[in-house]
Amino acid sequence: MDSCLMVWHMKPQSRAYRFTGHKDAITCVNFSPSGHLLASGSRDKTVRIWVPNVKGESTAFRAHTATVRSVHFCSDGQSFVTASDDKTVKVWATHRQKFLFSLSQHINWVRCAKFSPDGRLIVSASDDKTVKLWDRSSRECVHSYCEHGGFVTYVDFHPSGTCIAAAGMDNTVKVWDVRTHRLLQHYHLHSAAVNGLSFHPSGNYLITASSDSTLKILDLMEGRLLYTLHGHQGPATTVAFSRTGEYFASGGSDEQVMVWKSNFDTIDHGEVMKVSRPPATLASSTGNLPEVDFPGPPGRGRSVESVQSQPQEPVSVPQTLTSTLEHIVGQLDVLTQTVSILEQRLTLTEDKLKQCLENQQLIMQRATP
Repeated sequence: MDSCLMVWHMKPQSRAYRFTGHKDAITCVNFSPSGHLLASGSRDKTVRIWVPNVKGESTAFRAHTATVRSVHFCSDGQSFVTASDDKTVKVWATHRQKFLFSLSQHINWVRCAKFSPDGRLIVSASDDKTVKLWDRSSRECVHSYCEHGGFVTYVDFHPSGTCIAAAGMDNTVKVWDVRTHRLLQHYHLHSAAVNGLSFHPSGNYLITASSDSTLKILDLMEGRLLYTLHGHQGPATTVAFSRTGEYFASGGSDEQVMVWKSNFDTIDHGEVMKVSRPPATLASSTGNLPEVDFPGPPGRGRSVESVQSQPQEPVSVPQTLTSTLEHIVGQLDVLTQTVSILEQRLTLTEDKLKQCLENQQLIMQRATP
């Protein structure tokens, strides 16, 4: 890791910013809600707040005594929360550049901490195999979720603020209601540790990144897997939807950052389900959980777990075959997109090679008397 921060512009042929300041590897980044500030955490035990422009000026925040694993701005941008290997969660004032307070009940490294959408709650995930929910004003732990069988790598709030999703080293993703503290959904779809996840702004979809090198898109309303995306050569370490949900970006140990187009808004939801719904055996593995409604668009009154809790009707062979073929079509579509990305990379490589050859010819011409 090169300890540098890169800010990429989505416009074609725009140059990226490369910021230096951290003394060791950068582990996490987060834009402020306005987009005018950028926070980063590092193995050098510091957090830096950057102004993402040509100058790349930054301010260092020091209070942690070990690697900072996570940084996240509150929705008002006035504060941010960090998680660290020093087993603490810390809250800071953004503009006053001041450390405010610590939350210190975890007994192992804290990998992630996030504010709720309204800023009143904080959720944290730790190597002590727990997810903790905190009240920001009282600074008390409201509840500890202990269902994970391994280190908890990542956690985030549903856009509605009523639910949280956590990813773990036990290859699972779990969704809880923060009001009743009940487990709503349990997905065991990856074959290796789940390193990151992100809710779509609509709240209807969840995307996960895993050490099995895949990304998976889940339909939370149906409790089903929609897509499995292949692109990274090695563990996929992080993934996040854009603010509008039109795009999502993923990063991996292959040193690649990939930007994907969601197409959730341009393709009718029913058509997406028709093309890409996998066999029922790939759905949530929790069985019959209590029925709880996720906030959704009008007319979508189906509960999150209703599909799984209702007995399935016998399926005829032709229908099963049709479902399988539709799933294959969906996977072929993903494969086509992956090939398209590889073709773009090959084109860029060819262009660079052509430019190198032209430069070499110019050098040879100049060298010839």
